[in-house]
Amino acid sequence: MIILQGIILIASSAIYGGNALSLVSGGYEALNSELGEIITDLGIIMIIPSLYIATKIVGDRPFSSYSSSRGGWNFKLFLKALIIPLIALLIYNAVESAIKGPEGTYHFSILFLIVSIILVPLQCIAEEYVYRGLIMQTFGSWFKIPVVAILLQAILFSVSHGYNSLGLVEIFVSGIVFGFLTWKTNGIEVSSAMHTANNFAISLFVMFGLKSTTSTPLFNDVVMSIIFDIILCAIMYYVGMKTNWFGEIKENPENT
Repeated sequence: MIILQGIILIASSAIYGGNALSLVSGGYEALNSELGEIITDLGIIMIIPSLYIATKIVGDRPFSSYSSSRGGWNFKLFLKALIIPLIALLIYNAVESAIKGPEGTYHFSILFLIVSIILVPLQCIAEEYVYRGLIMQTFGSWFKIPVVAILLQAILFSVSHGYNSLGLVEIFVSGIVFGFLTWKTNGIEVSSAMHTANNFAISLFVMFGLKSTTSTPLFNDVVMSIIFDIILCAIMYYVGMKTNWFGEIKENPENT
């Protein structure tokens, strides 16, 4: 994975100039630019082929087992689970932006929107494969207590993000929410959908200059975000149980 990430940085530097590396090493403020987001997303997306290659080399289990215990990745479930959080997060960010006013610089373009629609879901799914797939399943096999596995992966998820202490608390709670949904749905599709909705909504508002990503979020913003995440998680779980989204089985459970 490190080799693939290095290739991306070298190629980006050749295309856009030597500022590519310094841009993405400057914290989450880098996500306020097209180049910063593209390089960051591509670097994380490399986790998916890296994990796939690793499973083929080790050969102890199929790659599909990191998606779910329901026969692999269920794309229909992912799309269904994407609707509620995406609408909710667009409304939440719109209200927040209306209250606080514009925080960034307008740099919207159709091309960058298309790139974001492609890259953001893959970036979020890649993170879910690592934390709620590989790491959470590993801890679960060690301790046999779901709560312990959820807490441990959430800790690793939070410390891997370069935020201040308040931001780490917010990411830790997000990790618990994603872990809970993964546990209850026996797969990473729903957590990936909620993760994707969050990141895409932020990306969209950053493009319009209404929001600005930062490594040092403020107390009030963190508290509101945590409350919203917990409420949204409860809604997702309730709707999923009532509609039996989580009981869906992949039609062709072949190893991928």
